[in-house]
Amino acid sequence: MSTYKLNHTDSFGNGGDSNNLRSNQENGFGDLSSLAQSEKAVQEFLIQQTPMQANDDHLIEFSEALRTVAKALRGSSEGKALAQAEAAEWKRRYELERSKNLVLLHKATSNGVCAGESNNSNGMMDQSTKSPRRLHVEENGKSGRCSLERICAHEVLQDCEPNSPNGCNNKLKRKASFKLSWGCKGQVNDQHKKEIVSFESGNITTADRSSKQISLTWESNPQTVIIFTKPNSTSVRVLSVEMVRWLRDHKGLNVYVEPRVKAELLSESSSFDFVQTWEDDKEISLLHPKVDLVITLGGDGTVLWAASMFKGPVPPIVPFSMGSLGFMTPFHSEQYRDCLESVLRGPISITLRHRLQCHIVRDKARHDYETVENMLVLNEVTIDRGISSYLTNLECYCDNSFVTCVQGDGLILSTTSGSTAYSLAAGGSMVHPQVPGILFTPICPHSLSFRPLILPDHVTVRVQVPFNSRSSAWVSFDGKGRKQLEAGDALVCSMAPWPVSTACQVESTNDFLRSIHDGLHWNQRKIQSSDGPQ
Repeated sequence: MSTYKLNHTDSFGNGGDSNNLRSNQENGFGDLSSLAQSEKAVQEFLIQQTPMQANDDHLIEFSEALRTVAKALRGSSEGKALAQAEAAEWKRRYELERSKNLVLLHKATSNGVCAGESNNSNGMMDQSTKSPRRLHVEENGKSGRCSLERICAHEVLQDCEPNSPNGCNNKLKRKASFKLSWGCKGQVNDQHKKEIVSFESGNITTADRSSKQISLTWESNPQTVIIFTKPNSTSVRVLSVEMVRWLRDHKGLNVYVEPRVKAELLSESSSFDFVQTWEDDKEISLLHPKVDLVITLGGDGTVLWAASMFKGPVPPIVPFSMGSLGFMTPFHSEQYRDCLESVLRGPISITLRHRLQCHIVRDKARHDYETVENMLVLNEVTIDRGISSYLTNLECYCDNSFVTCVQGDGLILSTTSGSTAYSLAAGGSMVHPQVPGILFTPICPHSLSFRPLILPDHVTVRVQVPFNSRSSAWVSFDGKGRKQLEAGDALVCSMAPWPVSTACQVESTNDFLRSIHDGLHWNQRKIQSSDGPQ
């Protein structure tokens, strides 16, 4: 790091010299006496002249003018007196603080807090004679030598005695300790305390982050898995038959499948009667306490479908790529045995994919709890104009602060996992899935200055159809559950507390970069030829 020095100038702008202050005070009081004499002369003149010329209009105006001058002189003298008194008070405080620092300096010298710099090089000595203050650095909680190499937040500049034999022997002052807390909507809570912040010595540093690579280690062996498959695919059906049998015979696991898949398995062989399923939606809500692992055979849509089956916490998902792009499916179906062996053995790297929880507040509802059932989305929630030929008119708020009015084809509120889906097609940025945030992406806005936003994950976004809108709007959740928003209706979205954890083939960043390279051919072009102008 570069060496530097901090120079200090006192509050009077003269390096601590009080002679100028004294001369200024003397001059000020001299001016004060002259002003008082001038005011007295004006008053005597008015007393003498006013009775003699009382009937003369010109002299009356002249006397009034003189009184105004006298009043102005009196105000000026009082203001200058106040200024000089304030300057004297600041000088007294300066001298008091200086004396305290000298006492600390002598104590530090006797205790050996900081070694002097009398043995420094000639260049450093030249710098020390120019600076009345020095910088002290304390490393690892131990007192070290005076240094000009770097500055830390817990270090304080102290006064140095110009004639001190050691140059500078200042005692370090500790900054006041403090505590950081997280609040949501004015209330302090622990919901967002996933970043550990240290505040020792007054330095704000993050010791750990929620976006750091996360590893999952089994404390007990998994007992139950559930398999979700892409429908109407012969290759998926063949693989599901083989995988279910292998999980049962070689791993001794309990296997759950969808009712449709169980019917397909039983049509293959009656030996698949050990496979379990559910009958209605009520049983689906009870699956999470029973299932240790989720396996998906398909593309990203199959992962979305599997996540939607869990209205709360979601077990870890192992997604096998049998679809088109596969941003969320890093595992290849050909090596499914090796992959599952590694996952069941652990530890495995996982990606925490955040979800949005959304609900609709109808204009007819008197309270927010009189709403449509909460919806959880892994990719995005989309508000569009539907079959209407008019522009959508949407008023958007972030934590009750007005954001903008969307006039266009619609708006996308996306998670970072959904940044490579519809939001990308609408001009939004690609974001790493473990970055906590909400993407605010307009769809074909009728404006040249409407750029996409990325909002923090702790905010609540409210999108409302105003009463003066020409038409209603439509909302869909991960491409499903399409609902109509009439004038006065609002959609409220916030980050859900239950993320979706997907297993990584290598680690989160490597899988993300490989997916955008392989799926989107991101920034791929021919390499420029080396032969050409030099």
